[in-house]
Order: sequence, then structure tokens, then C-alpha cells
Amino acid sequence: MQPIKVLFVCGHNTARSQMAEAFLRELGGREFAAESAGLEAGEAINPLAIAVMRELGIEIAGNEMTRAFDLYAAGNLYDYVVTVCSEAQAERCPVFPGITERRHWPLADPAKLEGSWEERLAETRRIRDEIKEKVHALIGEATAD
Repeated sequence: MQPIKVLFVCGHNTARSQMAEAFLRELGGREFAAESAGLEAGEAINPLAIAVMRELGIEIAGNEMTRAFDLYAAGNLYDYVVTVCSEAQAERCPVFPGITERRHWPLADPAKLEGSWEERLAETRRIRDEIKEKVHALIGEATAD
């Protein structure tokens, strides 16, 4: 049986999509194949995202950043494409060929948070936990068929 292929897309592939990919890899097991990408590739994984994922024992610091259009150009097919960015950014995501179910999870961007390190870290934890809940729900929906 082929795994359910899921692509998570955000603006730069440095935080939200990376966290979602990591959670699906962790929680979805062999039933899923997870990837992440950005509309543009960022330069480094967001240190807030690294910190909050490390709190759960998940390491994302060494992950590469990928552009969604490169995956599209390569002809990659997905069962689900989940945008985890603003509505305006989501509209710029390529429409992948094949039977793909699109989802949109409008999540706050840790790169745009303001305040002290601790305040931004607390908000990034909230975003992380929301992503984890949504990934759990996606796993349930995708495997219910």
C-alpha cells in the first residue's frame, strides 16, 4: 500500500510547514509521506520553531528549505496539499496535478511575532500546539476512508 502523500506549504519553509511535516512524520507512521516547502525558500529554520520542537524531542534544525514550485516542476503528486500561511500567500501556491485535496490552515507566522524572546516563544508554542492538533485531525480524516 502506498503512503498518503502530504505537502505542507508556507511562505519560506522555515517554521510552520517544517513543524507540520515533522509532526506528520512523528505521528503518521508509515501510512504517510510528509514533505514541506515554501513559496520561496528561506535561508535558515526559524530559531523559535527549532526551540519549541526540541521541547518535544523533535529536531528540525538540520532540515533543508524547499520551494513549492520546484516540487511542482519536478512533477510531484500529493494526496493533500496543506497551506499553513495567510490566505494571500495560499493563493500563490501552485495547483499540483492529480487528485489532490487542498486544505488551508491560516496560522500565525513566528517570523512576524513581536515582543521579548519569551513572549515570542510562548506564542510559537501555541502555534506549534495548534499545528499538532490539526495534524492529528488530518491523520484521522485521511485514514478514515
